[in-house]
Amino acid sequence: MSTMAQSRHSLIPLEYDIFIGLDVDKHSMAATITDHYGYTKSLKVPYDQQALVQYTGKHFKDKRVAFAYEAGPTGYGLYDSLQAAGYTCLVVSPSKIPVQRGNRVKTNRLDSGQLSRLMQGGQVNSIRVPTPIYRELRQLTNLRNMHIRQVSAMKCRIKAMFLMEGISFPDAPAGSHWSSRVLEELTHVECSTVIRFKLDQLLETLSFHQHHALEAQRQIRRLCMENQDIADSIRYLTSIPGIGWIVASNVISRVGDWRGLRNSHELGAFLGLVPTEHSTGERVSKGSLTHTGDARVRSMLIEAAWSSISHDQELASFYHRVYQHHPRDRAARKAIVAVARKLTERMYCVLTERREYILRPKEDMN
Repeated sequence: MSTMAQSRHSLIPLEYDIFIGLDVDKHSMAATITDHYGYTKSLKVPYDQQALVQYTGKHFKDKRVAFAYEAGPTGYGLYDSLQAAGYTCLVVSPSKIPVQRGNRVKTNRLDSGQLSRLMQGGQVNSIRVPTPIYRELRQLTNLRNMHIRQVSAMKCRIKAMFLMEGISFPDAPAGSHWSSRVLEELTHVECSTVIRFKLDQLLETLSFHQHHALEAQRQIRRLCMENQDIADSIRYLTSIPGIGWIVASNVISRVGDWRGLRNSHELGAFLGLVPTEHSTGERVSKGSLTHTGDARVRSMLIEAAWSSISHDQELASFYHRVYQHHPRDRAARKAIVAVARKLTERMYCVLTERREYILRPKEDMN
């Protein structure tokens, strides 16, 4: 079984003797140790992974020990060390930990104690912990996305400055407002010395982020092509109409090892493309999207959905059917999200079946 498949599970409490909840920061770890017989001990130790392993081996040598800590900025180093030492470790999403209403006291010790008790009751699940290669891919896609956000921000700042100063932005056909010709014209726009200085600085920063976004994309391709499993996954995803290389690499960086996928509905839920629901009895009430998961990848998938309906007649027909069942002011939004949700089902199929998507000819759909 893959590391990812192993990491996504909940504890069966009777299979363990000791439960250690951890609250981790960059300097220290607060630990609360409990068992089935009411034993409780709290301690605070420096953030030293090997020291924690040694302490556990010394005091609980013949015990079955399980650890849990919240996912956060300290990453997965602690998880790796505990797993390597043979211990079970859960990395818990903070949003999945229940919060007691009216409780206004929050400390590291109390948080670690809550995790320990939740483990003892079998009430926490681990997130999907990615293997090292997928962590590196995620670092690179995050880097590229950061530069792309800065590129968009620089373009907005430049246009905002032109608007504020009453300067006409160079004319250009739709879709080419930032072509090399326009950028060249911007370097010769007539303006005051101060505005010229600021514009040159913004253009230089824009060029910097464009260059580094391209370098990050090249590194992403290099990393993906060096790993056959990832290369195959991207090839399968890009066979789906509307899914390009950038979307595929971002999806893989978030989903991780395809072996951890359990069903076709999980991927849509993981990316926040399912509606919230508050139903009781015979009343069914569904609301907006859950918006869980990575917002950037979700936005990419919705953009991909617009492209897919222009290349796939089946998805185009599905889009129009959904469109017709909603009020005009929100029909397009509802329909395209439904198409994005359908794309996740296709993505699940090609990833788990390890095959390329076959586009049905138009005559087969009539």
